[in-house]
Amino acid sequence: MASNHIMELQNCLPPMKNGIDYKLNDINDQQEMIANSQGWNSHDIMIPVPIKMQPPLMLDQNNLQMPNQIPHQNMLHTNPQVHFEQGLPIGTYIEPELPIELLQQGWKKFWSKRENRPYFWNKLTGESLWEFPPLRQFDVTSDPLGITHDVNPDLNPDGIHNPNNNLMLLKKRPAEEIILGPIMKKIIITGPWELEIPTNVIIYERSPSTLSQPHPEIELYRGNLVAKLRQCYQELCQSRENINAPKESFNRWLIERKVSDTGCDPLLPSNCFTEVSSRMYCEIMNDIPLRLSKPKYTADARKQLSIYAEAAKNLIESRNTLQDSRKVVKWNTEDTLQWLRKTVGATYVDFQERLNHLKAQCQPHIAQTVKESVEGICSKVYHLSVEYARKVKEKNSELLAAQGIQEITPAPAMLTLHKVWCYPVQFITPAPRLPPIEYMADKDQTYVRFNGERLLINTMYLQKLEQLYRYSCFEDKKMEYFMSRVWCLLRRYSVFCANSPETQVSVPVPVLESLHRYFGVTFECFASPLNCYFRQYCSAFPDTDAYFGSRGSILDLNAVSGSFMVNPPIHCNELIEATLNHMDHLLSESSEPLSFIVFLADGETAFVDKLETSQFKKREIVIPAFEHYYRHGFQYSVPKYVCNNRCV
Repeated sequence: MASNHIMELQNCLPPMKNGIDYKLNDINDQQEMIANSQGWNSHDIMIPVPIKMQPPLMLDQNNLQMPNQIPHQNMLHTNPQVHFEQGLPIGTYIEPELPIELLQQGWKKFWSKRENRPYFWNKLTGESLWEFPPLRQFDVTSDPLGITHDVNPDLNPDGIHNPNNNLMLLKKRPAEEIILGPIMKKIIITGPWELEIPTNVIIYERSPSTLSQPHPEIELYRGNLVAKLRQCYQELCQSRENINAPKESFNRWLIERKVSDTGCDPLLPSNCFTEVSSRMYCEIMNDIPLRLSKPKYTADARKQLSIYAEAAKNLIESRNTLQDSRKVVKWNTEDTLQWLRKTVGATYVDFQERLNHLKAQCQPHIAQTVKESVEGICSKVYHLSVEYARKVKEKNSELLAAQGIQEITPAPAMLTLHKVWCYPVQFITPAPRLPPIEYMADKDQTYVRFNGERLLINTMYLQKLEQLYRYSCFEDKKMEYFMSRVWCLLRRYSVFCANSPETQVSVPVPVLESLHRYFGVTFECFASPLNCYFRQYCSAFPDTDAYFGSRGSILDLNAVSGSFMVNPPIHCNELIEATLNHMDHLLSESSEPLSFIVFLADGETAFVDKLETSQFKKREIVIPAFEHYYRHGFQYSVPKYVCNNRCV
């Protein structure tokens, strides 16, 4: 990867700030009103159960505008035209400034989002108060009880009697605790993520998913069939073309097929328009008769040229082909072999140029010769996938029937389009009863096992999944099915990725922090529960990921407003093209603030050129090689020191 392209697409820009035309204006989160031409605001947005609306809007006492805590280009400031007597609305809290003496004693002022009022906390003593703290005239650390201090506590620093000092100081206690008893303290898990950022994305309400909810037995069965299909692909390439299956080819085939697949299985393609995958066909053809690589030394370049010439000659002699094709290939390969025997002292460049010339002359004839065989490989793999998907569906139906659950095939149609805050995928079919899962913590890692299949996850990421589960899974408040669904999640990504993490690499944390701080990004279009930074994201597998916050596929997300980060898997051209077309459609249809920040690798020049001509393009940045890196695709299971991979 030589360099990385970052492009920003949006359908409207806020006013300029500080004279810089590309720096976006500060905006608010979803608690604020959304200025738009249609005149709707946050109170017009419907919230599907169990999604809850955010707390009410709070006005600043100085200028009656929304607070600018979270910058975002898609939310515009509003200035309510409301007039109050004496300049301030009734009940507005005027925040007192802490004197220097209180600051020296360790007091700091914070704002309670739950109570919507300020509180004061002492970093030295840990004391927390709702009321303004008293000014003590003694050192808290050396004389915490004030024994050596003889000043009348009823006098303030100016010597004036303060009757409030006779009252007991009100400790920081939320109103809910008085009524409902103690409330469980909110736990924030620290790591390479920020799960406390709420969404600013608004979508049109959608139908529940018709996918069956995952079950460990079904996931184990599906994983075995996918592994069998992967092995069959390798054997077909080896037996028919005497090559190994192209690296990452099977994973990219799964991604390419799911772009157009309308089948019922979340992983196995089962209903595609064409049986022969153009992606798989091209990758196999490119490795015939030999997979070429960039040699490191001159001797390696000479050896590769010799092997390619011999392989092309043997292939054309052993196949039934046109006489003209046989002549062209044999003449070019024999000429190359003769040149190798006679030439002494050729350079690295000479060997590479000769190899490129030989491939250009022979490859069209070789492709014509092996076309039928390669198409047979692609067709065979697809038909096996259809058969395996049918078997998985039948086994899942048997399991649901045994538990008395009836499958609901058609999804209920949405008669009206309601704008709602973006929410996780919901299912129309009830969840089956899940078996218990064995797990064992070992230092910084946790092993999760079902039916002899043991999976590994770093304990810190298991805690992250628990936090995401509490945010997104509303029907399992007791966490009874948490470990079962974690096992299904790990099994799905283990089967999908195999030993190749390339499709799961993610953007570094400092970049995501900057995107949120300066552009208000709160949503990732390509992520998973294991590598996401925000708690709202789109992922490849809605059925296993929905419990942990997934909003489904980006191609199915009908966004109206918000700011998105788009980092598609590299070398998945069909998915990238479909995503860019979907983004263009959303930007064209929406009249609300909407933006996408897109990351593309250097090899994806066709898509870079497409974005160059887009009417919604605002800015482009090219980051050279060795000056950027990605996070490891298996960051949830590898040691921390190998998580960052520098791009070359």
